[in-house]
Amino acid sequence: MRREELVDLNAFLVVADEQSFTRAAAKLGTSQSALSYTIRRLEERLGVRLLVRTTRRVAATEAGERLLKTLAPALEQISAEIAAISEFRDKPAGNIRITTSEHAAHSILWPAMRRLAPDYPDIHIELVIDPALSDIVAERFDAGVRLGESIAKDMIAVRIGPDLRMAVVGAPSYFAGRPKPKIPQDLAEHICLNLRMATAGGLYAWEFEKDGRELKVRVDGQFTFNSARMIVRACLDGFGLCSMPDDIVAQHIAAGRLVRVLDAWCPPFAGHHLYYPSRRQPSAAFALLVEALRYRGDKDSKST
Repeated sequence: MRREELVDLNAFLVVADEQSFTRAAAKLGTSQSALSYTIRRLEERLGVRLLVRTTRRVAATEAGERLLKTLAPALEQISAEIAAISEFRDKPAGNIRITTSEHAAHSILWPAMRRLAPDYPDIHIELVIDPALSDIVAERFDAGVRLGESIAKDMIAVRIGPDLRMAVVGAPSYFAGRPKPKIPQDLAEHICLNLRMATAGGLYAWEFEKDGRELKVRVDGQFTFNSARMIVRACLDGFGLCSMPDDIVAQHIAAGRLVRVLDAWCPPFAGHHLYYPSRRQPSAAFALLVEALRYRGDKDSKST
């Protein structure tokens, strides 16, 4: 296969993946006109239409879908081999793509990468903060970060953080003239800040547990956000109660800016884990990152 043909096929794969010539051109570092020419050249050489434009997106034709099924794994294998060759260099190198939640990105991933990056400038890491936590195989991520209890069994999972606890908190100004909730059911009488979940478009149901009894409570209030930071800000301003991982609000609690309630109903649960397909052969760069992230807080936290 000539180099030009490989370039054309890769361009087709990126356009089909992004479903947009604009996003694909930005990702490939080229212009939309040049990318359109590349796709037309490929279609003319094959004698079939591979992509069709609609008003909202670019979609693959039947012939394009068939080519994608063969092309994506083949190019992924080529990328893996190139990454393997890079191991012969003096220092690990390569590209690593990770999908993660905002909380894990700020509290775990970035602190580790900040320590690692100066010594390994040839490792390039892309963090995609996605509350929906995409399918890492379908979206061609090298790894993802999720809470330990929600990882598929066919994945390798490495613990990268301690157990977490949720904290239900409110500002002192919110509690002025209001009784504090004593049991989760009391939340029906309170104004709460809702979190919109990207996975199903629904609202997060607050989760509680005590003495083996589990509860999920749907709360109501004036504001709904899809950002933890915005929820905390609104909570600090006295617009309602919020439920957040306790490390996010710990400083505010210690400073008296927020007051914790329902503490007995918020036990620890499995923290963040890095996960990746069991069939993946880790590159030197990826293996180095895993070791940098691995949580060593106790003997049982090395892996799951």
